[in-house]
Amino acid sequence: MFEIKNITMIYDMEKEEKVYALGGFDLTLPDKGLVGIIGPSGSGKSTLMYCLSSLKKPTSGEILYNGKPITSIKEREREELRRNEFGFVFQRHFLVPYMDAVANVTVAANGSGKEVRERAESLLKSFGLGEREFRKRPGKLSGGQRQRVAIARAMMNSPKVLFADEPTAALDHENAFAVMDILKEYARENLVLVITHDHSVLKDADLLIEMWDGMVSAVKEGGAQ
Repeated sequence: MFEIKNITMIYDMEKEEKVYALGGFDLTLPDKGLVGIIGPSGSGKSTLMYCLSSLKKPTSGEILYNGKPITSIKEREREELRRNEFGFVFQRHFLVPYMDAVANVTVAANGSGKEVRERAESLLKSFGLGEREFRKRPGKLSGGQRQRVAIARAMMNSPKVLFADEPTAALDHENAFAVMDILKEYARENLVLVITHDHSVLKDADLLIEMWDGMVSAVKEGGAQ
């Protein structure tokens, strides 16, 4: 699904000492499965995610998505790609504070009406939220519940690729593993990329990519430690 060819990301290009967030490497990702990208702060893992999701354009190199170079397409095409093919989950849930749980999910939908609301409620139910929570605003939900609402929003349009940047960092272990169970289930038929520094949440990953100083230092099958 993704093919990365000699990708680099350089910050402070105008300065004498340039910062290489990505140092130039090749990488191929599968069509589906749970893929963990792990490394310390500053290793380049989040920058890689932003480049893969077309939120940032690399300094050089090429990224192919289903054979099409997303590094050279127009911004309008990138926006359509993100809206129709990609979903995003972040450490902070970014829910709209004055909307209830269902409305926070449907706000991302490519459509409206009864079917959209029913899909939102079905997603929330599958994540363990009941009708009492449907009408609650984010401030009345627990941290784990808020993150599940955010995941439901990301899945609203059934994206083929789900990008999750530190989705469990603000959660206790019980809620973190519950969130990872949801992402693992979704990865049965789709590609889920989880950026994290926590090995424990990637114990069930199908592929583990380790990064260090802007480079891929190891690629391990089956989440091997």
